Formats: sequence, C-alpha cells, structure tokens
Amino acid sequence: MKITLLTIFPEMCEAVLSESILGRARRAGLLDVRAVDIRPFSDAKHKNTDDYPFGGGAGMLMTPQPIAAAFRAVCGPSFSGKRIFLGPAGVPFTQRLAEELAKEEELVMLCGHYEGVDQRALDHYIDLEISLGDFILTGGELAALAVTDCIARLLPGVLGSDQSALEESFSREGLLEYPQYTRPRVFEDEEVPAVLLNGDHAKIARWRREQALLRTARLRPDMLEKAPLTDKERAWLSAQQEKGVEDG
Repeated sequence: MKITLLTIFPEMCEAVLSESILGRARRAGLLDVRAVDIRPFSDAKHKNTDDYPFGGGAGMLMTPQPIAAAFRAVCGPSFSGKRIFLGPAGVPFTQRLAEELAKEEELVMLCGHYEGVDQRALDHYIDLEISLGDFILTGGELAALAVTDCIARLLPGVLGSDQSALEESFSREGLLEYPQYTRPRVFEDEEVPAVLLNGDHAKIARWRREQALLRTARLRPDMLEKAPLTDKERAWLSAQQEKGVEDG
C-alpha cells in the first residue's frame, strides 16, 4: 500500500514514520509511506500556505491553491485510491473503517493547520473526512499518523504474526482484548493466573475468551450490543455479572 501525507511539517511526520513497526515496514518494502511538503506547491512569493479568512475571524486559513497543486502532483491522472482530510467534522475513525481503508491501493491524507482549510479545497479534492474524536488538535499530522499506524498494522507481514491483529481490541470479534502476562511469574505478590501455566491450549483459549467478555462488559458495555456472541456466551456473561465477577 502507498500512503502519502500532505503536510507543512514533513519532518514531524518522518520522525514517526521512520521508527518502530512503521519504520521496519517501510524498510522491508511492505509499506510505501511518505510525507510531502505542501509549501513548495504554493504560487505565493514567500511560499506561504495561509491567509486571513474572508468575513473576519480569529486565526488564518490554509489557502486552496497549494493544496490543489499538491493533490494533482501526488495523485496523477490514474489515481484510484481515497483522498482523506483529518478534521473534526469527519466520520469517527474506527477499526472497521481502518479495515476498509486497508483494502485500498493508495491513500492520500491532507493534514490541516491553523484555523482550518478553505472549503473549496475540501469540496474539490477530498473523498472522505475522518475525525479521531470530539477534540481539537493543533494540526492534522498527529491524527494522520495515528490513522496510518492503525492501517499499517492490518497489512500482511507488517506485524510479526498476522493473527495479532485479529486478537487485539476492537478486532473482528468486537471485544476488548483479554489481559496478558509475562515474566516474572510473581510480581509484587501477584501471581500469573494458573490457567496460563498449565499448557492446556483449549483451556487457555476459553479463559481468554471469558476474560475478553468480562473486560468488555466492565469497560465498554456499549460494544457488546454489536459483538458476535453466541446465546450461550450471553447467558454466561449475564450470570457472571449477577455474581459480580470481574475480569483478571
């Protein structure tokens, strides 16, 4: 997959894109992701990308010309992916949306700044607006990096095991992930659950499923409404909740 971030702070993006899982995926050729500076596309004498809003108001707006020029240069005539803007009016970003976007061959994300972006640029060059939540960031770079990271994890070979993405919170199972433990066996007088130490994989799988159910019911009960649970699991969970059993 190819992902391009259109930004006025490419160094900020590259610092993240070059490290950890994203960096390894890039070096291995599993992910083609880059940050492209919008400023060189500006026709202004000083290559500025912002101006005062018509009608007055606080702050500055990103001007449409350099954004349009950057999109035309990056996408080209044969572009068939999605052009995305990270903004507060967008659809909420979810794991399901990440799974859909991971099927695209190419994504281009516009990172806004200042008080926003000239609406004409959005109307003409954006296919999808995405919001990370009901809060405001200084710019779209952090949001675009979060979306990139989430999508990259779903691409074949990016994680050490493709099974990892299927078992994580908000996966296709629709549940929070079960609690996990590593060495030491005893830490501050608390021991690892015995079921994880006996080597019985069937019992371990059952325990993990039950813990995922309990944790989701306690922390995110809203997720259970859409989770693909069996009638037996729902009955078991209801019985546990009546007894006041917690996960862990």
